[in-house]
Amino acid sequence: MKICITNGKILSPEPMPDGFGIFIDGENIVEVKPVVDVPEDFYQIDADGYWVVPGLIDIHIHGSLGTDTMDKCPEAMHEMACYFTSKGVTGFLPTTVASSTQNITKAIDRIRSFRQPSDGARVLGIHLEGPYLGTEHKGAQPEEHLRMAHPDEYIPWLESGLIKMFTVAPEVDGVLELIEMGSKMGVNFAVGHSSAPYDIMVQAIDRGLSQVTHIFNGMPSLHHRQPGVLGAVLTDNRVYAQVISDGVHLHPVIVKLIFITKGIERTVLITDAIRATGVEDGLHALGDQMITVKEGIARTESGSLAGSTLTMDQAVRNAIKFSGKELWEVIRSATSVPAESIGLSDRIGSIKPGFRADLLFLDEKLYPCRTLIAGKTVYQKNKQSQNN
Repeated sequence: MKICITNGKILSPEPMPDGFGIFIDGENIVEVKPVVDVPEDFYQIDADGYWVVPGLIDIHIHGSLGTDTMDKCPEAMHEMACYFTSKGVTGFLPTTVASSTQNITKAIDRIRSFRQPSDGARVLGIHLEGPYLGTEHKGAQPEEHLRMAHPDEYIPWLESGLIKMFTVAPEVDGVLELIEMGSKMGVNFAVGHSSAPYDIMVQAIDRGLSQVTHIFNGMPSLHHRQPGVLGAVLTDNRVYAQVISDGVHLHPVIVKLIFITKGIERTVLITDAIRATGVEDGLHALGDQMITVKEGIARTESGSLAGSTLTMDQAVRNAIKFSGKELWEVIRSATSVPAESIGLSDRIGSIKPGFRADLLFLDEKLYPCRTLIAGKTVYQKNKQSQNN
């Protein structure tokens, strides 16, 4: 189907001049240019009054609506994918937690066999969070499943071709070798749940580590004589910072500080959302343990934060408020920057010819009103899964 989107305020993610339209043929954008007349063979979508931005990309998300990446139920991934479109998400990395070899392998196999729904956000790959993490800053990661990295275990995971992101602790035995091997295979590595000293962090970055998982959380505080994880990632421009901008994991001024120190081009908004997202407070499972959600804040029995109930659209609104930056700046941290951080910036994350037509309409208060994936409307406010 051929579509022309007109009259919108287009952020590609940089602002486009007034009067520009987006021409879509099938699944892809073919032109972004001034609209004089809409060709007869194009269906027109009038975006008057809306911001039109690239679809949001979440590279660190565990679940929602009572479902989780680790669930054995085959319907779980479908339910997650469809829910995400209502929050403006068009692509995501389902994220695991530390578990047994068998459970992680089964999760990878389930995602491999997952048939992409026509009405849901696209699975862009898998984010393995663990199991090669430290115990000192384990957070909600189950300590009984944290272990050293062994090639016999992780090589089959890497060879699946599905792993886009792997969160590890560089100080754990075998992890530096894993980073070096996996990076050559196209896997992106993040430091998380780690107390690695600065010199080990430098080695990890030199070998290919390129992100920090939920920065400031799951790692020691910054110390002026022991810079550690934070000292390394805040001063090295090769490293992207994943930010949970819910006002709980990070004080608003720290979100502002990250945007200042890392810049828009190295800041990635994530949710780290769990199965409690989109449902009522109460007890919820995360991996093999139960966590308590009260007033939207998830904690383990010991009081550690356990993921979030944040959604990507709220993450964007919060980041604008916390940082003092404009929509056109912050939107990059939820679109083009995460796409770049996982090696997909040549096809998603921007509104350009040749890119997939993954688009989001935002109202004046920046709430999602319409989501398109590959040129098809998969969410419209008050009308889920409505075709064009």
